[in-house]
Amino acid sequence: METISANHSMMHVSELFEPGHTLAWDFISQYAWPWEALPGVGGFIQELSAGLDSAEYDELENNVWIHKTAKVAKSAYLGKNVIICQGAEVRHCAFIRENALIGKDAVVGNSTELKNAILFDGVQVPHFNYIGDSILGYNSHMGAGSITSNVKSDRSLVSVICGDSIINTELKKFGAILGDNVEIGCNTVLNPGSIVGPNSIVYPLSLVRGFVPAASIYKKQGEVVEKR
Repeated sequence: METISANHSMMHVSELFEPGHTLAWDFISQYAWPWEALPGVGGFIQELSAGLDSAEYDELENNVWIHKTAKVAKSAYLGKNVIICQGAEVRHCAFIRENALIGKDAVVGNSTELKNAILFDGVQVPHFNYIGDSILGYNSHMGAGSITSNVKSDRSLVSVICGDSIINTELKKFGAILGDNVEIGCNTVLNPGSIVGPNSIVYPLSLVRGFVPAASIYKKQGEVVEKR
């Protein structure tokens, strides 16, 4: 295995996600950088919900919509501005605060918290996860206890580190972006502005900062190798 390098274009929306696999595709694909979509997630969900079919979705108070085939535990908390899509499962004591789109066949598990997040179809965040100000691509999975840290300790604006470059996102709150088919190991912390390219694996107990290229294995900071 060899260490692999990164360039800016590898972080574009078109490189991280295949078209489709989410009701948010038209919204996200209008941007070059995926984090540019984050400030508009709430407004997008409000607009999307206005066009949902009441024959397919049950509408609750505070603009919460649940597909009739979805499973939502009675103990789950559903705040406001939430859409839960076909076949999704929201398990015991999940805490969905606001502005969340949970894709088709996705799983939000016990004691998992969502806030200002888009989960593509097939995403699994099944055990003790925090997903804030983040986008998780198709079929991505976060192991038990892994979280997105969405605010820097000094409250300064979040930057994305890509190789030797630093890109200022102009965002105070920005957790992580996972491309399609990403596997995040248990008890990993994705620091503010982390981006993991599609088909990559992050080892358990990792502390991730910056960009992890597609089809790679993140072993530790400074040791990212090609997946074969």
